[in-house]
Amino acid sequence: MTTIDRFKQSIAKSIEVKQQLLADEALIHAVAAATDAIVAAVKRGNRAIFAGNGGSAADAQHLAAEFVSRFEFDRPGLPALSLSTDTSMITAIGNDYGYERLFLRQLQAQARPGDVFVGITTSGKSPNVLRAFEACKELQVTSIALCGLGGDLAGVDHVLRAPSRHTPRIQECHILLGHMICAEVELQMFGHLAPNQA
Repeated sequence: MTTIDRFKQSIAKSIEVKQQLLADEALIHAVAAATDAIVAAVKRGNRAIFAGNGGSAADAQHLAAEFVSRFEFDRPGLPALSLSTDTSMITAIGNDYGYERLFLRQLQAQARPGDVFVGITTSGKSPNVLRAFEACKELQVTSIALCGLGGDLAGVDHVLRAPSRHTPRIQECHILLGHMICAEVELQMFGHLAPNQA
């Protein structure tokens, strides 16, 4: 198999997973429910808080930035925060309390009742994300999981499972789902500012 063949195979596999996502009505409805939870939080004056490890940390930053800056069109910033960005915070908590408490400790300090926590874990088994999910009920924070087909996330309010167990395919779905949510929250909050509405 040549390099070109391998590239085409990767594209085909990515499309195949996206087709499974498109056909999964339950998942699409779950994404809509998660989006509604974020819209309701923002309307109350609350915010979305994102977290993940590795590539999912980059996705957490990416999605928080889409909220705060802009996505499809110019509008006021939407309140959002990534817990994966502050190296001093990460290393202090990791050193003092252990890496599994990394997001829990930040969530306890930063979250307010009515906020939404979006934990991104391709395996569905990341201990630091799971510990944060466990604290959400006590903190009165709505929980949303972006994950793949693995892991037990029974206590999470909204579970958005990419239809794959392969990390790259899961991550590709996560950024698509994240973009869908960003676009819809932006439209519901500020649709009157969209260029085609002007």
